[in-house]
Amino acid sequence: MPRIATADRVERDALLEFLRPRHRGVLLTAWSGGGPQLSPVTCGLTADGCLVVSTYPTRAKATNARREPQVSICVLSDDWNGPYVQVDGRAEVLDMPEALDGLVEYFRCISGEHPDWNEYRAAMASQNKSLIRIHIERWGPVATGGFPPQPADS
Repeated sequence: MPRIATADRVERDALLEFLRPRHRGVLLTAWSGGGPQLSPVTCGLTADGCLVVSTYPTRAKATNARREPQVSICVLSDDWNGPYVQVDGRAEVLDMPEALDGLVEYFRCISGEHPDWNEYRAAMASQNKSLIRIHIERWGPVATGGFPPQPADS
């Protein structure tokens, strides 16, 4: 039996529940000329409902998001054929030292507790890491790939 594509519209609480355990995404920002720039990222969902991505201050995604904060991210399931969702929002880029507490929350929402938070904080500071916080404004349906219902019925 063929797999039928799905596209389920969800309310914000259901979206956050969907996002919380998923950490793979493709972030879309805009180059200075307006064209799309895509970055595969590891992402997490904060307690206040923002998607967060760790990066460096000079990476294209950070530079682009500073200039044009409207971004989109497609959050994927670990299973390539699993459900996914596109989230659109406003990005806020935090650099050191303002990024440090957010980077701790980023680690926690993806991996749980670190064995040595002082060591982690020192590593993030020495690497001069940045954090992109995406304030969710819109989202598409939680979708899966597959056949449209009509051709699959025939």
